[in-house]
Amino acid sequence: MLVYLTNKIVFILKLIPVMKNYIKNLTPLLFIFLVPAYSRAQMADESALTKVGDAAPTFDFSISKDQKANLADYKGKIVMINFFATWCGPCATELPRVQKEIWEKYKDNPKFALFIFGRDEGWEKVLPFKEKNKYSFLMLPDVDKKIYSKYATQYIPRNVLIDENGKIIYQSMGYMADEFNTMIKLLAKKLK
Repeated sequence: MLVYLTNKIVFILKLIPVMKNYIKNLTPLLFIFLVPAYSRAQMADESALTKVGDAAPTFDFSISKDQKANLADYKGKIVMINFFATWCGPCATELPRVQKEIWEKYKDNPKFALFIFGRDEGWEKVLPFKEKNKYSFLMLPDVDKKIYSKYATQYIPRNVLIDENGKIIYQSMGYMADEFNTMIKLLAKKLK
């Protein structure tokens, strides 16, 4: 048994320099394939069904378990819509920034409305998630992607900013700090 383990250890030790060289040679290939995936948010978003300048699709939604609303009810305000999922890693990175840098700053501004929709999730998922993460903004269900499917076919997180006239003035897919910062600057400009 000792001979067997010794032979295995020797084999693994001999393999390490070979693997280092192999990984070193693969690095350029990995770079070629990963850079386009990483910069996807900067490229044209083929999954988007809307674009900046379009009238925002309107929809009915539940504000609470017993209260309904329609996006058209918020005409005259700057509206931010965020689509997320409770299992989404980039969403978990973005939502604390939404809480701190957007909601806490503009929640008392009468010209602002924020709606966070759990894509393909109901109250039974979004409310415990909201409570667990101590978010104070509205987290709303979007069961069967009824709302999401008016804006896109895939990918989250996704943000949409709508101006006072109901036109889309900004939208993003995925989470990238630079893009998020751009959205924050636009909100600051619109909500002076």
